[in-house]
Amino acid sequence: YCTERLRRIIANGERKELPCWIELQAAKSKEPIDASVSLMDGRIIEVDLESASTSAEVCQTVADRIDLKDTYGFSLYIRLYDKMWSLGSCGKHVLDAVSQCEQEMRRQGKKEKDTPWSLSIRKEVFTPWHDCSVDPISTDLIYRQVIKGIKSGEYTSDKEDDYVQLAAKHYYIQFGAAHSKDNIQKVVEECIATQRIESKSMTKWIELISSAHLQVYGKQSTERVKGELVSNAQQKWPLHFSKFYEVTLMSGPSLPKSRFVVAVNWSGIFFIDERDKRLLELSYLEVKDVQRTSLATVHGVFVLKCGEAADIAALIETNLEGLRQRSVYALAQQDASKPDDPMFLVCKRGDLLLTEKYKDFSPEEKLIKATNQRTGNTGAVSKETVQFLPTLNKPTDEVLVKLLSHLILVIFLFAQEYTTQSSSQRDETVKQVSLTWFPSCHRAAGKEVGHQGASKGAARDKLWACSKEPLKQPLMKSLVRNSELSYLACSAFTDILEITYMGDYPIKQVRSALELTDQIFGPATQHEALQDEIYCQIIVYFCILKKNHSHKRYPTYRGWQLMWLCSGLFRPSQNLMRHTQRFLESRPRDLLAAGCLQRLQPRKLPPHLVEVDAIQQNSTQIFHKVHFPNDTTEIVEVTSTTTIRDLCCSVASELKLSSADGYGLYLKTPNKVSLDEQKYFFDSLRQTSDFPKKARRVKEGNASMPYLVIFKRKLWFNVIPGKDWVADLIFHFPQELPKYLRGYHSCTKDDLITLGGLLFRAKVDSDRSQFVMIPKMLNDLVPADQIKIMSSEEWKKHIISSYNKQSGLTLQEAKVAFLRAISSWPTFGCAFFEVKQTCESSYPSKVLIAISKQGVSLIDPVTKGVLVMHPFSRITEYHSRRSFFQMTIGTLVRGNNFVCETSQAYTMEDLLRSYVTMYERQRQAFRPRNHMFS
Repeated sequence: YCTERLRRIIANGERKELPCWIELQAAKSKEPIDASVSLMDGRIIEVDLESASTSAEVCQTVADRIDLKDTYGFSLYIRLYDKMWSLGSCGKHVLDAVSQCEQEMRRQGKKEKDTPWSLSIRKEVFTPWHDCSVDPISTDLIYRQVIKGIKSGEYTSDKEDDYVQLAAKHYYIQFGAAHSKDNIQKVVEECIATQRIESKSMTKWIELISSAHLQVYGKQSTERVKGELVSNAQQKWPLHFSKFYEVTLMSGPSLPKSRFVVAVNWSGIFFIDERDKRLLELSYLEVKDVQRTSLATVHGVFVLKCGEAADIAALIETNLEGLRQRSVYALAQQDASKPDDPMFLVCKRGDLLLTEKYKDFSPEEKLIKATNQRTGNTGAVSKETVQFLPTLNKPTDEVLVKLLSHLILVIFLFAQEYTTQSSSQRDETVKQVSLTWFPSCHRAAGKEVGHQGASKGAARDKLWACSKEPLKQPLMKSLVRNSELSYLACSAFTDILEITYMGDYPIKQVRSALELTDQIFGPATQHEALQDEIYCQIIVYFCILKKNHSHKRYPTYRGWQLMWLCSGLFRPSQNLMRHTQRFLESRPRDLLAAGCLQRLQPRKLPPHLVEVDAIQQNSTQIFHKVHFPNDTTEIVEVTSTTTIRDLCCSVASELKLSSADGYGLYLKTPNKVSLDEQKYFFDSLRQTSDFPKKARRVKEGNASMPYLVIFKRKLWFNVIPGKDWVADLIFHFPQELPKYLRGYHSCTKDDLITLGGLLFRAKVDSDRSQFVMIPKMLNDLVPADQIKIMSSEEWKKHIISSYNKQSGLTLQEAKVAFLRAISSWPTFGCAFFEVKQTCESSYPSKVLIAISKQGVSLIDPVTKGVLVMHPFSRITEYHSRRSFFQMTIGTLVRGNNFVCETSQAYTMEDLLRSYVTMYERQRQAFRPRNHMFS
């Protein structure tokens, strides 16, 4: 018995969870475990389980019993009460899932033997080429799953007609073409959610479905209509038929979140957050390659960390390979022309081809018949020169542009050769490229651009010997068909010439360096397709300059300044990256080349004025002043790739704070703005401090409004006065004192006197001669709404008495003592907002909202009493719009909306989001092993 169990566990892999209760009972009798598996058509299949049983074995057993042929995408699910999880159809151990269910029962204080788990088989994912006619049994199971899902509210739609059409198909499948009002009522009860029936009335639903049935259905087979219903559900709800994987983005193109869910389904790959909001949607056409830890796409390479990375890669690769095998669309990978043989198709690299794959098409065939979609001609092409696209439908022009942008131009063949040649050979290469590469890319640009020949070659030599000639077409062929991007690309090169030959280039008006860099890099930060073009243009500038020996008075340093700015804004594409790196590596004598290599990071906005000024002074070091709440400042070094989080850590390290957690950067302009720690520092400066450019011509000195960068505590957790004196004196005391003096806290008269004495000592230290000034200092010692409870002389007497009791304290100790005294109050560390509200008639029209680590409290500003406190776990939604802030407080029965008016609506939303994000990070960091229920 034990030998057989050991053989099975070796074959199926080791378990991850403790033995479950039913497993221990089965071990006593040495008999298999009896289990029931439910099907969507109501059938129950009995199966035997043992310790090593996997979901794949159970799925195959059930498929054999019901004669299910098309098994792909059917998975085993386990349910406990109202929660259900997929175990897939692979190597997951079924009894591990049962063990997790029993552990959850134990956590709830119940007995493991009473765990009401159950198993079922459901369709989890479709292939992109799913055909309902292949297996009627498969189609019937999916059809019944869809009907039950619509009834239970699992599958929802914003369009009422979707329900009507599906219900009409369901009626035809069940009752045929004959019309019966009673039967239609049965259909409504079977596949329309109860809530929807009640909101619209049974009579109205019967009327709508009757009309749809009579209009559409005639003499069709039941199986065909059933297949149509399944296909409609597949198209309508791709996310509901997906495999889901929790991942962490380690590197790659910027996304709003670094932790998210990857959903893989028949239509593509979706990156979604915890609320099913789509962060990115990728079709299989946009996927270039998939590895265990990386996903290469036309948007860049995403490096993802996931415990099921191998499963993700296998599923995506299966769909990609299956689509390529069935696809009739291909891209020409190289130019093909055989003028002597009309049998062969003439095509250029990047042409879309429609191939002919007949029924007995053999993968071993070398030639294939194809039609060039650009020319309309048909002929034979070599399979080795085309790339089949993973699609069953013709790619859109937008997708084709993305694909073509990754067929990099011939210029970077030069970049690859450049690094492998000797110094003398390099000079010759530069000379050749600067003359021959441009004509090959701009044959339509003008008469001087033509095929190579003696006279025309001389004309080109003369043309490109002068570096002031603007481009007539973009360098990247993929941009030529887009008139807007072509114009922006050509304009960028003109601006490059103007800034690099500043003072000598013929222009109508003088523009500042910041204006020029905005024109060069601004469009590229908005249009990803232009980013490779800018890198090409800067490298071409070096090629031209190398050729133009008569223009030695124009140094290369301005070109390197542009490359330095560019490399700090965005990366080249994956194909272009290695060529750019080799180009930079080949210039070791240029001081900025190494810095450019390190900076290749993505940014969202053009360079800030500070960056442009620094590099124009040939300095790559940038220093910025940061202000603190105690009115001190610090000068810290920043780079183009410094994020807000990086800067917070640098400041915390400079001040020797115990931790940077909980601190944030703010930009003080006419509106104080909190800066997102995930964003780049200079992007944040541009986004929040730049004046809108009302006129084309803006003087450099007036390009941005005055601003201050402020560093202060944002989230008040783990704040224990006296634990970190630096934090207490620089941040906690100067931030908490104004809240106290504004009267936001509820405190007793004794508290006021004690704190008044501490604040007086914090101001005058041991200078007793200042006693006479106490009546004039009351606004700095006592909350504004409490000053009138005593006369100024009484306040003076009590504060002096308190001050004398605290003798021996230093100024710094008095400040920390003040913090210790108020740290026990429930409102310590709260951010307060004075708002107007009309939602709750039982509350005053003006209330005080306090946001703290516990949640959101509504406080009566007169009595200081807490009206209600909402923990973060009950706040299901929140957002700001202009001067209004709204949050939804969820309950088991219903959700209540609270709306208020305040000029600080965005600040409230930002602070609330920051606290929620903090708790989410903590939850993820300490996620238990049993994460099914975490």
